[in-house]
Amino acid sequence: MEIIKVLNRELEIIRAQIIETRRDFHQYPEVGWTEFRTAAKVAATLQHLGYEVQKGREVIREEVRMGVPSEAILEASYQKALKSGITEAELEAFKGGFTGVVGTLRLGEGPTVAMRFDMDAIKLLESAKEEHRPTKEGFSSTCHGIMHGCGHDGHTAVGLGVASILMVVKDKLPQGTIKLIFQPSEEGVRGAKSMAASGVLDDVDYVLACHVMANEPIGKIICASNGFLATTKLDVQFKGVPAHAGATPNQGNNALLAACTAVTNLHGISRHSEGASRINVGILEAGSDRNVIPDSAFMKVETRGETSEVNAYMRDYAYRIIKGAADMHSVKVNINCVGEAIGGKSDDALVKTVETVAHEVNRFDEVVLVSDKPGGSEDFSYMMETVQAHGGQAVYFMVGGAPVDTKGVGHHTSGFDFDEEALIKSASVFLGVIVKLLEA
Repeated sequence: MEIIKVLNRELEIIRAQIIETRRDFHQYPEVGWTEFRTAAKVAATLQHLGYEVQKGREVIREEVRMGVPSEAILEASYQKALKSGITEAELEAFKGGFTGVVGTLRLGEGPTVAMRFDMDAIKLLESAKEEHRPTKEGFSSTCHGIMHGCGHDGHTAVGLGVASILMVVKDKLPQGTIKLIFQPSEEGVRGAKSMAASGVLDDVDYVLACHVMANEPIGKIICASNGFLATTKLDVQFKGVPAHAGATPNQGNNALLAACTAVTNLHGISRHSEGASRINVGILEAGSDRNVIPDSAFMKVETRGETSEVNAYMRDYAYRIIKGAADMHSVKVNINCVGEAIGGKSDDALVKTVETVAHEVNRFDEVVLVSDKPGGSEDFSYMMETVQAHGGQAVYFMVGGAPVDTKGVGHHTSGFDFDEEALIKSASVFLGVIVKLLEA
């Protein structure tokens, strides 16, 4: 318990620094694989603190990356980071969108504990309403149409806060190795798989991740979320033949018609009896004018399943429908998997450790052991699987961030925000669990 008191004291010392860091990242959001400024600042901070730092291609396996933006987008984002004051030397390792960072602290022989912190923002226009706190307090997004609408700015700030405190107290810590993994492109479940495939988790005995939840009350912690839905994200391009819609429609091959056939049948897939299943066509774009047989159509589709097996059923069914719709209307189709995640389950022993720490840090009013409610998807599941496959343990916990007397603001909405006290609470759990695991 004495070390917990020390960690809590150090947290209070850097409380303002953690919040300031979160607000800085909030003002300069970057979407998946373009987190150049964010990754460079993370790497520079870890190096300044004295961590062994790996970055870029050292921690991301290129052939496993999914949903990478075009070269033009990557270059524009790179140049934007340069203009923000980051130097070419600081950005060199991240060229091409390899925006991952790992900081390692070696304390001698003992277990290896890793923590994952995601860094990316989403494509969403942030609210300019005066009652929106980032607007009112002057730290709203400076990037039109991009915002931190899920709290990853806070996660990154927590990671750097934890990194700072660990260095201050390292002489008081048990022996072992600590890894801080800063992951790009969690949104769209695109980044974790390539980091796991790079080998950075191959020697890890325990891996942890946390999400600040703006729709759970401040003061609440859920020690494990096992409700991950396995998912597959598909970009679908139909290519037909154009023709005059009045004079020679029979000479065309209608890509829009093929896409519409696919949409109606995709949403008609029978649900699975062995778990929750989902499918959604979120975008459909097609055609050029009213008097032209559409020769192209584009769809964004996602499938989800309560287990990897249920998702595989939905995904494989979707592939058959899309290809069948193309054949029906004599058009070509290209299906590109741009994101994917598997199901995941936290290990009971590690969940109990989180629960113990949640009580010991004395920062929570409500401690919930496990939530199994199916919800969103999280590619941290790849890191969990990698560690669990060689006998290690994993946990994903959630910390409430809804201000007192409110229901909070939904994630991925223009008015998203959270009580920044949740950052301090999250950091306290990471630090406490690390000590427990190194002591084991």
